[in-house]
Amino acid sequence: MPQRPSSPAPARRLPLALLLCGTLFLLQQPAAAAPSGTSSKTAKNSKSSKSAKQAKPKAAPKAKASQARKQALATPGPTCPPVAKPPSPEALQAAQARASDRGLLWRLSKDGRQAYLYGSIHVGKLDWAIPGPKLAAALQDSDMLALELDPADPAVQQQMSAGLSLRRLEPDAPLRQRLERHEAKACLPKGSLAAIPHPLMQAFTLTLVAARWEGLDPAYAQEQVLSGMAHSVQRPVVSLETVELQLDALLPREPAEAMEATSELLDLLEQDKARPVLKRLAEAWERSDLETLANYEQWCECARNAAERAQLQRLNDERNPNLAERIDALIQAGHRPFAAVGALHMTGPQALPRLLEQRGYQLERLQ
Repeated sequence: MPQRPSSPAPARRLPLALLLCGTLFLLQQPAAAAPSGTSSKTAKNSKSSKSAKQAKPKAAPKAKASQARKQALATPGPTCPPVAKPPSPEALQAAQARASDRGLLWRLSKDGRQAYLYGSIHVGKLDWAIPGPKLAAALQDSDMLALELDPADPAVQQQMSAGLSLRRLEPDAPLRQRLERHEAKACLPKGSLAAIPHPLMQAFTLTLVAARWEGLDPAYAQEQVLSGMAHSVQRPVVSLETVELQLDALLPREPAEAMEATSELLDLLEQDKARPVLKRLAEAWERSDLETLANYEQWCECARNAAERAQLQRLNDERNPNLAERIDALIQAGHRPFAAVGALHMTGPQALPRLLEQRGYQLERLQ
């Protein structure tokens, strides 16, 4: 199909790449609403049913079995995506016993100095929160954690809130109604999405909730886990980017483009096309499969025209020179940073490992 540069189509599946190239881990996920059937009205009906049962004679065993089968057939399956819960000591111990290396890890060296580069993902599972042997050794050998943005930094949280408020955008009525329908379907508390100042951020939140159906939860994002570990042992954590830079890369400047991008992301959710892409991204990361991630554009259907390729470049390649410069500056200042950024930053013409090699670093792939 010929391209139409005068009216480029916004990227459809491109936002899903953000799970591997930035920003989504900062979204605060609203808690799930109570499942239907736990309301006071239901409780009242339950009490009435109990009283009625006591007033009636006991049913014959055969009748009871038949009634139980009918009730089981009538009981719907789960309608709310599962939410990560704090693991029990037993579950945590079992996860530690299964610990293995995941993601992408390099050792950097130059002039006797050493550091580590890690390709992360902004969702995860309990098992992924336990570092494997190579990752644990690299963390132990470093003296500083460097993230795109530190999600635990109060200043970053405040700047993100202020930045989103400055970019506040109210969706039109049809789009707001669609968002509200998705909010209810995702079992989020009514009005929780409206508290997020931008409709595209609301749609991203819904996408993260949909990832929970695949066992992926932002509560176990690598940035959250690594930041928590570093702060717990009082190891310095620094941000490689600014909130302003990330918001500029994420949110379209034109309101109409932002609205259309929001609508198309909702289309993916409604057509159940988002989850397969999310799953494939996560599985490739789990396998440390750099080749599949590097070929993302070939199977994501997100780089089909000039506009989509330009947006992907803005989200990924254009941020990499600054990331390389900041990592280099930390090393030149005498630190041994463990730099963790989204795994897609390790791909493309401006791949972060390539930029660091151009700065004179030798890179050794560890996983």
